[in-house]
Amino acid sequence: MASRHLSRSIVMQSLYEWDFSGRKENLLKEIMERNIGEFGTGLEDQTFAWQLLGGVVKRIKEIDNIIEKAAPEWPIAQITIVDRNVLRIGLYELLYENKKEVPSKVAINEAIELAKAFGGDSSGRFINGVLGTVFKEMEKEETIESK
Repeated sequence: MASRHLSRSIVMQSLYEWDFSGRKENLLKEIMERNIGEFGTGLEDQTFAWQLLGGVVKRIKEIDNIIEKAAPEWPIAQITIVDRNVLRIGLYELLYENKKEVPSKVAINEAIELAKAFGGDSSGRFINGVLGTVFKEMEKEETIESK
């Protein structure tokens, strides 16, 4: 498994556990360290995983607002914990990561793969729909700004 993909999987599992346990700030580092130890035996460099986790948590309210706008029929609390956290990772990478390191289509595809691996039968389609909506909106804004 590629290092970045493995990092995303570990971050998703850590966010899932953290979210499930009530998002207690002091537990997140411990959860992440345990998950790296348990699932990250092939992870040589942990930098990306920690940066991704920190970025998602730092912007979680902003990201959740974007999810609610992109999927208005799905209040954030009604989205499954897996899908909610896959969306958070995908949106963070789509909106805030360096596009040279993580192109938009890579961010979307990686999120879909996480959803397929950890979510339910329709998770991949749901994640694709929400991220696709945000991506199209980004393209519209870029087109307007370039005129």
